[in-house]
Amino acid sequence: MTLILLHGFLGSADEFVPLCERFHERVGDTIAIDLLGHGNAAKPADVGDCVMSAVVDDVVAKIVELVPDGPIDLFGYSMGGRVALSLALEHPAMVRRLAVLGASPGYDDPAERQERQVADNLLADRLEQEGIEAFVDHWLGLPMFSALHDLGLEWMTSYRNRRLAADVVGIAHSLRAAGAGAMPPLHQRLVQLTMPTLFLAGANDQKFSRLGAFMAQQVGDGSFVSVRGAGHAAHLEAPELVVGAVSHFLQS
Repeated sequence: MTLILLHGFLGSADEFVPLCERFHERVGDTIAIDLLGHGNAAKPADVGDCVMSAVVDDVVAKIVELVPDGPIDLFGYSMGGRVALSLALEHPAMVRRLAVLGASPGYDDPAERQERQVADNLLADRLEQEGIEAFVDHWLGLPMFSALHDLGLEWMTSYRNRRLAADVVGIAHSLRAAGAGAMPPLHQRLVQLTMPTLFLAGANDQKFSRLGAFMAQQVGDGSFVSVRGAGHAAHLEAPELVVGAVSHFLQS
């Protein structure tokens, strides 16, 4: 069984290299995929080409190419978690087991969804006006990523530098078209998930802990794991705990 990993917004498959090595030792073949607009993936010229359905279709095409015999196990972090949930709902036969970390089902309330879309559009405008360096520093300065700075200056500098290589147009399109406010909300569809599904969140990440616990309750074979001592990017802050929990789930 092959495990596919999907990164978060502004990330890339590269950030999963250490996790791929750990997962490979425990569960076998592991492949990280770049999402549209990120890393080495295609950079759509039009924002409409970056909507969630297009992102899912692109990931599906890559999975079919990489693992033609399927099915696969799927793990997604943050934005990658939203993509993973959407993919599992649209293509349930492709996914044997699903795990998501720090993920959201979108915004069910129209007013909240509109508010988030406006905020994401303003962020995309800021990226285009100020450039990638200022945007990365703003993004990594958000409270949800504060614990990453505890990993040390050398680690943080390397992490920041990898994000500086991001494509401005691709990232801006992704933010506008596939952000949590732009995607179709999944709240009412979670009950349709047929595969065993594990939701994880850092114990210090209160918002996504609530969302993870909520989503686990909606899924027939859903469970929730709180990653102790970690924040939003728990796979970077506490990789052994995340890999251990997900590996146990995949092998159970």
